[in-house]
Amino acid sequence: MADTWQEFFDSHAPYYDENPFTKHTVTEVNFFLSMFPLIDDVSILDMGCGTGRHAIELAKRGYHVTGVDISSGMLAEAKRKAREAGVDVQWLQADATKPLGLGNQTFDAAISFCEGGFGLIGHGDDPEAHDLAILKNIANHLKSAAPFLLTALNGYQVIRQMKDEFIQAGRFDPATMVSNYEDEWDLPEGPRIVKIHERLFIPPEMVRLLAQAGLRCDRVFGGTAGNWGQRPLSLDEIEVMYVCRRT
Repeated sequence: MADTWQEFFDSHAPYYDENPFTKHTVTEVNFFLSMFPLIDDVSILDMGCGTGRHAIELAKRGYHVTGVDISSGMLAEAKRKAREAGVDVQWLQADATKPLGLGNQTFDAAISFCEGGFGLIGHGDDPEAHDLAILKNIANHLKSAAPFLLTALNGYQVIRQMKDEFIQAGRFDPATMVSNYEDEWDLPEGPRIVKIHERLFIPPEMVRLLAQAGLRCDRVFGGTAGNWGQRPLSLDEIEVMYVCRRT
């Protein structure tokens, strides 16, 4: 991930859990475990763990969790919250596109929610190579047939918002599905101008990327925070959910 995203999340970390989409942690973990019933005492990889809300909730339920994130600020919040909750989580600061330093360690399951670095490319990065590297990293640390649940941005939603003038202005390239523009985000700490440079995937592309990485996608659902369920994806919702297993 580009340094600009690392800097953004470092500064945003103290306010991250004030975002409305973070308020569904217990429901989201319940859904994950309903899809993939796991026995107690198994290991779970949380790629792009942020402030650790899912990792900590899973640790409360008796799972051995490793949370990976590029942002030291986000991990500082995660460590503080884990101490307050009285749970033990292995925290690792690493770029999800590069070797994680876990050696041959493998996990019984993995999650990557709220993008987890997925799609957040830097200028000069190859978008597909960037995101494929993240998926391969996850697959390489999963046991055979281990489950993996991913949520990622919904390319259909972006396409339906685009206009020809955006293309002419260089904000969006329909040939590459890369968005490139400045946007004002209304964040808990106040409005902020954020430089957006991201690759948007539609589900058939994502299923292909997952397969390239060694992950079989069994089902595609709507994945917008607060509205998870075994239901068809709506074209206008923000996120897609991919239900996968390591091949």
